[in-house]
Amino acid sequence: MKHIFNKGQDPTKPTFLLLHGTGGNELDLLPLAGMIDEEANVLSVRGNVLENGMPRFFRRLAEGVFDEEDLIFRTKELNEFLDEAAEKYSFDRNNIVAIGYSNGANIAASLLFHYQNALKAAILHHPMVPRKGIELPDLTGTSVFIAAGTNDPICSPMESTELQSLLQNANAEVELHWENRGHQLTADEVKAAANWYRKVISK
Repeated sequence: MKHIFNKGQDPTKPTFLLLHGTGGNELDLLPLAGMIDEEANVLSVRGNVLENGMPRFFRRLAEGVFDEEDLIFRTKELNEFLDEAAEKYSFDRNNIVAIGYSNGANIAASLLFHYQNALKAAILHHPMVPRKGIELPDLTGTSVFIAAGTNDPICSPMESTELQSLLQNANAEVELHWENRGHQLTADEVKAAANWYRKVISK
């Protein structure tokens, strides 16, 4: 997978897995990583799927309707890529914190839904429920921050609370942060994510 790896200054810190939104690329979320922890490793990945020339992490059939078969395949592909990248760049495979926005947040959520030890933690900006009606792995010890918009036209508040409860039922620790906004990624929610990270992950 096309990616950037920036080695951090502190080897005890996590590796941030950055996952962009539809039409983005591996440069988009680099500023977020610096705002949350400038000493962490950064592994920023570009989605392998193109939709009308726009990179994504998996195919969809329509707005909000995921191609489940492709989602499962791409989630497996990303999980295996993380195994390889950890070996190649000598970082701790068990200390990865995903930071995803929109489509990137959805594939990060899908990693949590399908693989017990894929991520230590995740910061999900405007995610949806990646799959319905499946049994999640035991996510004890996994921490998740969800940033959601009360007026998000793509991801309804009901979807955000459903994702929270599914993850909590799988024993993850989840904090749901609301912004009175739409689907855009705001500076305020990034600040809230940074505060959560300092309180929960970097303690």
